[in-house]
Amino acid sequence: MSAPDLTVDLGRGLVLSNPVGLASGTAGYGFELRQLIDLDRLGALFTKGTTLRPRDGNPPPRVAEVRGGMLNAIGLHNPGVEHVASAYAPEFSRWSIPVVVNVAGGSVEDYLACLDRLERAEGLAGYELNISCPNIANGLDFGRDAAAAGRLVAAARARTGRHLMVKLSPNVTDIGAVARAVEEAGADAVSAVNTYVGMKIHRGIRAPVLPGRGTGGLSGPVIKALALAAVAAVRQAVRIPVVGVGGIMDAGDALEFLIAGADAVQVGTATFVNPAAALDVLDGLISAGERAGASRLEELRHRPPTRPAAARPSAADRDLP
Repeated sequence: MSAPDLTVDLGRGLVLSNPVGLASGTAGYGFELRQLIDLDRLGALFTKGTTLRPRDGNPPPRVAEVRGGMLNAIGLHNPGVEHVASAYAPEFSRWSIPVVVNVAGGSVEDYLACLDRLERAEGLAGYELNISCPNIANGLDFGRDAAAAGRLVAAARARTGRHLMVKLSPNVTDIGAVARAVEEAGADAVSAVNTYVGMKIHRGIRAPVLPGRGTGGLSGPVIKALALAAVAAVRQAVRIPVVGVGGIMDAGDALEFLIAGADAVQVGTATFVNPAAALDVLDGLISAGERAGASRLEELRHRPPTRPAAARPSAADRDLP
């Protein structure tokens, strides 16, 4: 029994060998995880958020466990775009897995300056514009406003011929409107969704566990149902590829996102529990395809037709010989 063809074309040259990627912020830049798992088996690595200048992030504590998931207020701790372009990108060029750099900023100029530096580096498969980080000031504004998101994407599109994905915020009234705006501005794909805004209270001190504003990004299984609904809404709104993310713990979860309309998925918080979670998801999808006799990924995404129930005979019919 042969394994199904799981390749996914996300547009503008970014073709994944399979639909399972690692979500931004949960695998760093891949170097630590590469020591634990065969990273090259996966479809793509989406790096942690990269900014124009190095950032120390928020003061600790920055992570809190909640029932069914976790909160994080890391605050985009990263070494800055110059280090990523000069030190990390040459390493990425030696890997088989496509590396998509997540780019974040507080202004359009910040994003464009990051892209300009990354454009001079080899080994990058594309960019994921993070317009929706809930842990820094200003960063969420682009994701909340469809017009602002569209202007940012249009400016970024003019700067690069590489694949351009946009990571959407779920903390909006109409996620479909934002998705349409970035599609019209030139995005090749969207990823949905980033974390939800949440809070945890320390009952002993009667205050939020996380410092600062007290809120953080909520992720993990607790958000899966919400993320599925968001992916379905985005799928209805756009024609470009959609990458689903939010609470995927196993192949069954991933399959639900594909059925809801995602073309590929990202595994995030599950990696903290099990570093090989994404590989387990991939193996599970392969097994599901083999059991179903599927030859392509599309056959797993779409529900097989159901046979209509036989009509019950009427009283008159029952009286016929």
